[in-house]
Amino acid sequence: LGGVLGRRGGAPAAQQRGTVVLWPDTFGNYLNPRVPAAAVRVLEDAGFCVVLPEGQVCCGLTWVSTGQLGVARQVMRRSLRALAPHVEAGVPVVGLEPSCTAALRSDLLELLPGNASERVAASVYTLSEFLDSYAPDWEPPQVDAKAISQVHCHQHAVIGFDADRKLMERAGIDGDVLDSGCCGLAGNFGFEAEHYDVSTAVGERVLLPAVREADPQTLVLADGFSCRTQIDQEAGRPALHLAEVLAQGLADRDSRRQRG
Repeated sequence: LGGVLGRRGGAPAAQQRGTVVLWPDTFGNYLNPRVPAAAVRVLEDAGFCVVLPEGQVCCGLTWVSTGQLGVARQVMRRSLRALAPHVEAGVPVVGLEPSCTAALRSDLLELLPGNASERVAASVYTLSEFLDSYAPDWEPPQVDAKAISQVHCHQHAVIGFDADRKLMERAGIDGDVLDSGCCGLAGNFGFEAEHYDVSTAVGERVLLPAVREADPQTLVLADGFSCRTQIDQEAGRPALHLAEVLAQGLADRDSRRQRG
């Protein structure tokens, strides 16, 4: 991800609205770098200089979800130190993975209560929330497509989806948000052999049939890595992060402009 930032070099100075920290979650940084690369494209188009926190950081959720709270606190302290200089300077933080974003907004406060955690938690936004708050006049690309959306469990429980609905509407995305609950994968749960049947049964309740029945031209949106993995492996259809859809829309817009 650092290489992406180095190659792009940031938005033109005339368009700068300020700096934003992009949280390099493990899923995006190591397993699906297309998502953070797409987010950089979107944020730069909106006029922001994108930077990363220094060093190896993690939200700590892996250890929280497996009951290793001591290790989780150690990991969170390291991340607090990495984010502190940015947050103290008033620089907001954008998270792309709902589980990580929710951990920084909620679990961090519970495991490391204090002013530092409160300042960080208050500075963390989803991509849609950030654009709504810091670039309300930015014009997203017009995607003009139908979509079905799977809301990640942590986003449903901690963050909410209103800003995403608003951004999709502004981008011309006719979105149907599925009332499907959990995708069934739930981190490592669905990868464990003894949980596989339950995992697929949860997905088959609403989500997976809806994906299979959707028109081939309909976008399947899921910001959570687990949700996208479940959809891909059980429904045989790729799902996209909203950042990817917007970045492709920007690429299509630029191509049209070049053609005159």
